[in-house]
Amino acid sequence: MTSMETRKDRMAHEYVPKLHDYVKWHHNRFIHEGWVYFVDEEYVSIELGVSDKPVCDLTSHHKHRKNHILLVCQHFYWHELEYIKSRKDFWDCEI
Repeated sequence: MTSMETRKDRMAHEYVPKLHDYVKWHHNRFIHEGWVYFVDEEYVSIELGVSDKPVCDLTSHHKHRKNHILLVCQHFYWHELEYIKSRKDFWDCEI
Protein backbone atom coordinates (compact mmCIF):
# COMPACT_ATOMS: atom_id res chain seq x y z
CA MET A 1 0.00 0.00 0.00
CA THR A 2 1.39 3.40 -0.93
CA SER A 3 0.48 6.58 0.85
CA MET A 4 -0.43 9.67 -1.12
CA GLU A 5 1.27 12.90 -0.16
CA THR A 6 -1.20 15.69 0.51
CA ARG A 7 -0.70 19.43 0.09
CA LYS A 8 -0.63 19.72 3.90
CA ASP A 9 2.18 17.12 4.03
CA ARG A 10 4.17 19.01 1.40
CA MET A 11 3.80 22.30 3.27
CA ALA A 12 5.14 20.70 6.48
CA HIS A 13 8.53 20.30 4.75
CA GLU A 14 10.57 22.79 2.77
CA TYR A 15 9.84 22.28 -0.90
CA VAL A 16 12.78 21.23 -3.06
CA PRO A 17 11.94 21.63 -6.76
CA LYS A 18 12.36 18.64 -9.05
CA LEU A 19 12.58 18.28 -12.81
CA HIS A 20 9.08 18.06 -14.37
CA ASP A 21 7.27 19.75 -11.46
CA TYR A 22 4.72 22.41 -12.36
CA VAL A 23 5.18 25.35 -9.98
CA LYS A 24 3.93 28.83 -9.23
CA TRP A 25 6.51 31.35 -8.08
CA HIS A 26 5.00 34.07 -5.89
CA HIS A 27 7.67 36.78 -6.17
CA ASN A 28 7.43 40.58 -5.73
CA ARG A 29 3.62 40.69 -6.15
CA PHE A 30 3.91 38.70 -9.40
CA ILE A 31 3.01 35.07 -9.99
CA HIS A 32 5.06 33.21 -12.60
CA GLU A 33 4.12 29.64 -13.39
CA GLY A 34 5.47 26.85 -15.51
CA TRP A 35 7.37 23.58 -15.66
CA VAL A 36 10.72 23.13 -13.91
CA TYR A 37 13.02 22.74 -16.90
CA PHE A 38 16.43 22.48 -15.20
CA VAL A 39 17.46 21.73 -11.61
CA ASP A 40 20.71 22.47 -9.82
CA GLU A 41 21.44 22.88 -6.12
CA GLU A 42 21.89 26.63 -6.66
CA TYR A 43 18.96 27.40 -8.97
CA VAL A 44 16.17 26.04 -11.15
CA SER A 45 14.85 27.32 -14.44
CA ILE A 46 11.11 27.52 -14.97
CA GLU A 47 9.75 27.22 -18.51
CA LEU A 48 7.23 30.03 -18.96
CA GLY A 49 6.50 29.25 -22.60
CA VAL A 50 7.75 28.01 -25.95
CA SER A 51 7.60 29.37 -29.47
CA ASP A 52 8.49 27.91 -32.85
CA LYS A 53 11.80 28.89 -34.40
CA PRO A 54 11.48 30.35 -37.88
CA VAL A 55 12.17 27.81 -40.60
CA CYS A 56 15.36 28.66 -42.48
CA ASP A 57 18.46 26.91 -43.78
CA LEU A 58 19.86 26.69 -40.24
CA THR A 59 16.76 25.26 -38.55
CA SER A 60 15.12 23.21 -41.30
CA HIS A 61 17.32 20.17 -40.57
CA HIS A 62 17.59 20.75 -36.86
CA LYS A 63 15.54 18.64 -34.45
CA HIS A 64 15.37 21.43 -31.84
CA ARG A 65 12.85 23.81 -33.42
CA LYS A 66 11.53 25.57 -30.32
CA ASN A 67 12.61 28.64 -28.40
CA HIS A 68 12.14 28.13 -24.67
CA ILE A 69 11.33 31.11 -22.46
CA LEU A 70 13.00 30.35 -19.12
CA LEU A 71 13.05 32.15 -15.79
CA VAL A 72 15.83 31.49 -13.27
CA CYS A 73 14.86 31.02 -9.62
CA GLN A 74 17.80 31.03 -7.17
CA HIS A 75 17.73 28.57 -4.25
CA PHE A 76 17.15 31.34 -1.69
CA TYR A 77 13.73 32.01 -3.33
CA TRP A 78 12.56 28.39 -3.31
CA HIS A 79 10.37 29.11 -0.27
CA GLU A 80 8.29 31.28 -2.66
CA LEU A 81 7.61 28.31 -4.98
CA GLU A 82 4.28 26.53 -4.80
CA TYR A 83 4.20 22.95 -6.05
CA ILE A 84 1.16 22.26 -8.25
CA LYS A 85 1.80 18.84 -9.84
CA SER A 86 4.32 16.72 -11.72
CA ARG A 87 4.61 15.11 -15.14
CA LYS A 88 6.51 12.00 -16.23
CA ASP A 89 8.85 13.71 -18.72
CA PHE A 90 9.13 16.50 -21.30
CA TRP A 91 6.77 14.67 -23.67
CA ASP A 92 3.96 14.36 -21.12
CA CYS A 93 1.89 17.38 -22.20
CA GLU A 94 -0.99 16.96 -19.78
CA ILE A 95 -1.56 20.20 -17.85
